[in-house]
This record gives sequence, C-alpha cells and structure tokens, in this order.
Amino acid sequence: MRVGYSLTTRLTVFFTLASCVVLVGLGTLVAISIDQHFVELDRDALRDKIHLTREVIGKAQSPEDLQVRLDDVLHSHEGLYVSVLQGAQPLYSTPNFQFPQDLTTRTQTARLGVASWQTKDREYRGMSESVSLPGTTATPLQIWVALDIAHHKHFMQDLIWVLVGYVALATLVAGILGWWAAKNGLAPLRAMRSRAMAITAQRLDERMPTQEFPVEMADLATTLNEMLRRLKEGFDRLSEFSSDLAHELRTPINNLMTQTQVTLSQTRSPGEYRDILASNAEEYQRLARMIADMLFLAKADHGLILPSLEKIAVHDEAQALFDFYEALAEEKRVQLRLSGEAEISGDRLMLRRALSNLLSNAIRYTPSGEDVVVDIKGDLQGTTVNVLNTGLTIDEQMIPRLFDRFFRADKSRKQLDSDGAGLGLSITQAIVHAHRGHISVTSSHGKTCFSMFFPDGLSAVKHATQMDDHRKAH
Repeated sequence: MRVGYSLTTRLTVFFTLASCVVLVGLGTLVAISIDQHFVELDRDALRDKIHLTREVIGKAQSPEDLQVRLDDVLHSHEGLYVSVLQGAQPLYSTPNFQFPQDLTTRTQTARLGVASWQTKDREYRGMSESVSLPGTTATPLQIWVALDIAHHKHFMQDLIWVLVGYVALATLVAGILGWWAAKNGLAPLRAMRSRAMAITAQRLDERMPTQEFPVEMADLATTLNEMLRRLKEGFDRLSEFSSDLAHELRTPINNLMTQTQVTLSQTRSPGEYRDILASNAEEYQRLARMIADMLFLAKADHGLILPSLEKIAVHDEAQALFDFYEALAEEKRVQLRLSGEAEISGDRLMLRRALSNLLSNAIRYTPSGEDVVVDIKGDLQGTTVNVLNTGLTIDEQMIPRLFDRFFRADKSRKQLDSDGAGLGLSITQAIVHAHRGHISVTSSHGKTCFSMFFPDGLSAVKHATQMDDHRKAH
C-alpha cells in the first residue's frame, strides 16, 4: 500500500523549495547587477583612455613622437592596450597584443558600446573610435583601446562561490525553520487527532475544544463536534432500539415457551390443544407483523421506493377508513368527523396505511364522548391532512421522540387494548418521507394534532424518486 508523506514533510519541502527559488533568483540578480556595474565602469574607463589617447595624438609631432609619447603613457597604465591606425597603416600598436579584426563591428553591436573577447586565458573589453586630425584632410585615425578585465572576472567568480554557499546555507536554515514552523503550526491538528483517537463507543460525549484551536481549524472542530453529536444521538437511539426490540421479541417468545411447556407437562384433551395452538397462532401473527414492519422501516432507511404513483382523493380514503373503524369508534363512543377535500400524488395503499395508523391511535386515546376529526386542506404548495383528537396532553419532551421505533411515553406499561409494537408512528413518518413530505405533531390543553404535509405535483415525486435511484446506482 502506498503511504503518502506527512503534511509536515510536504510543507517543509514546499517552504524549502520556495526559499531556494527566491534565494537563487536573488543571487542571480545580484551577480548580474554587479557584472553590469563592472561593464559600465569599464566603459567609462575606456572612454577616458580614448580621450587620453586623442590628447597624446594631438600633441605628437610625428609618428615617431607619437610612439614615444604613447609608450610613456601606457607604461604607467598597466592592463591598457592601444592601437592607432591610419587607414590600413598602423601608426602605433601595443607590443605583443593583437586586437580582433571585427572590433569595430563588435563595438557597434555590443551593449553600451563595449566589445568583449577572450584570447587563451585572458579576457578583454575594448572600444573603437575614429579621430579626424584638426587642420588636415588626411585619412581619419582609428583608435582601438582595450582593458584587461581579469581582476573583474576573478572577483565575479569569488562572488558566485560566496553566493552559492550562502544560498545553500540559507536554504538549509530555511528548511529547518520551515520544519519547525510546520510542526508547531500543525500542533493543534495533532491535538485534534489525539482527542479523536480517545473517542470510543463509550465516550461519544467527548468534544473538540474549539476555543483552543486557530481560526482555520475552529470550523473543522465545530464540524467534528456536530458530527459527534449526531453520532451520539444515533448510537443512543440504536442502543435503545436494540433494547426495545429484544424486549418486544422476548414477550411473545416467552409466552410461546411457557404455554408449550405447560401443555407438554401433562396429557390434555384435543380441545385444549386447539385452544393452545390458537393462542400460539396469535403470538406468531404478532411476531410476523413486527418483522414485516421492521422490514418496511429498513427499506425506508435506504430510500423507500414508491410501488406506484397515482392521483388519490384523500377524502374518499379517509371515508373508507371511517367505515372500517366505525365499529371500534361506536364501542368507545367516539364520534368520527371528516372535512375538506384534496388530491395527493402517491401510492394508495401506503397513504391509507399512514392515515390508518394515525386514526387508530386517535380513537384509542380519545375519551368517550369526544370527537376525532380528520381535516383535509389543499393549496398551491400541497396538501395537509390533520388528525385531531382530545385526550391527555403529550409532554413536550416526549414529542420529538414520538416517531422513534418502539418508543412509548409510558414504558412501565403497554396499552392493554393494543397489540402494536410501537412502530406505527415510525412507519407513518417513513411513508410521508417517501412521498417527499413531512409530519409534525402539536399537543396542548388536552388536544393533540398530527399533521401530514404532501407536496403538490406527481412529477415532483417521480423526479425525487429518480434522483434517489441515480444516487444509489452511484
């Protein structure tokens, strides 16, 4: 498996390379500037020497006198070389020195009017200038002047070596400082890592101290804290759900085991066996319903897909449920009332199941002589179905958990007239969410209202379902 470099190493290398590039650029700029300065100094010196040579030529009385005077001048100017030509005839030339034949061309094309050349192990800079003799019509003189720049080159070589050494040393120091800065700058990240490693399933209440981290990492710490909060809530609900599931399964299984053991303890009549088997069948049916409900909720957790989509008249579905629950309502002396009309785009059986769960709960908890009202309201945004009943007010702290699986406000006892497992509201919520709607509940002053909202438009539901399919496929 390929192991990447640490962030400290990457930052150190980046900082070192950046410092090296900057230092090399600075050293190159310094070397070029100094070399250019030497060129300008040599240019000024060559102009002075040409001016001096012109003065000597003006004072000379003859070619012989010119040679004598120039020898005297050059004797006191070490590293200066002069050649004077009149046409093709040399009037004077420094002994043991040869000017390039193309010096004039070099001087014209070279920067600052200075030509450079090298012979063997020596380097020179020179200039050329034409001089007309005053008061004569003779051919102008061509003066060539050159300087030995060996001392400049030696200085530049030494300077370059110094710069190279300085760049190397400075890069090393910059790398060390970069490592130190990266290591200390990432210390909060290591502290965050240490705290994250300390978080276990038993210590999900740990949080990142956002006030101790820099601004750049405070947002990350806040995000991690929010993630930990969600994980803790999910883990707590999962733990409670596992306990509730074990409790719900234990009751019917214990009933079955007890009845079976008692039955087998002695010989019984065929009628007694039939009664016991019928009782066991009821427990099996309860287990089957519970398992079916759990499978339904498992599908909902992974994006419940609507089996079919159609236009549904909510009033007609509610009226059909009223007919179904009429006997139960009469037995409890509860009046059922229905108002409003609207259409919903969705699956008919699933919507009927959601409404049936709310209606059966409302009838169960409504005192005798009170009403259960189903109110249907439609507008441009969608359809709202309200199921209202009177009875005990639900504690505000319990309302957010009403839709949790196996949740009961009173865990010490179950409703004696109910064979449910505490999954009805969870299933209702899953059905509403599958239709891209939402469900809410309010309870105050002895009145409780469950509200299901379904967005308008069949195309919106189809589009949302297709988006879910696409997300799962990827």
